Amino acid sequence: MKSLSLTVACLFVCFFASAQVLPTFQLGLKAGANFSKFDSDNTFSSDNRAGFYGGLWARIGGAGVHFQPELYISGKKTNLVSDATGQVNKVSFTSLDVPLLVGTKIGALGVGVRLNTGPMVSFILDEKQSFGQATGNVFNGNFKNQAFAWQFGAALDIKKLSIDARYELGLSKLNKDGYPGTKLNLFTVGLGYRIF
Repeated sequence: MKSLSLTVACLFVCFFASAQVLPTFQLGLKAGANFSKFDSDNTFSSDNRAGFYGGLWARIGGAGVHFQPELYISGKKTNLVSDATGQVNKVSFTSLDVPLLVGTKIGALGVGVRLNTGPMVSFILDEKQSFGQATGNVFNGNFKNQAFAWQFGAALDIKKLSIDARYELGLSKLNKDGYPGTKLNLFTVGLGYRIF
């Protein structure tokens, strides 16, 4: 009887130990708001404006670490204010964003906190800008086709739902001519739903 109990206990321990190591796959939907701001030179200051984002995420993980690629459409908006004239120029565009995040989760029984970080590439889909005289010759709607950034974030998971907050640090300039040095920084908040 002791050997049977010991065997069952060993199988139980081995099963749960392997469950922590074996990779799992999850897929979900995500949507929320972003608040964009240009990190520019001394000629302009930038005000935050609210935009949107929505799309898909996948998560592959094991042994407490996960890889989380995402794909979503993002509408980004900001105001550029000329320091010389005070004139406000609205900038907005849509991009296809692809974050490639690595992270970890702390928690149990479907509730936990996730921390993640990683690179992101944005592919500009369209350009819509309203220019004033002060910045009309600087940008000329001349955004690059893609931009690179780095994301840092945390999320609270409750069963299939998640509340997500991230900061996105722009790494590449959005304008082609090199003046001014405009990198886009964002703060995002969103809700996610795990499909499976």
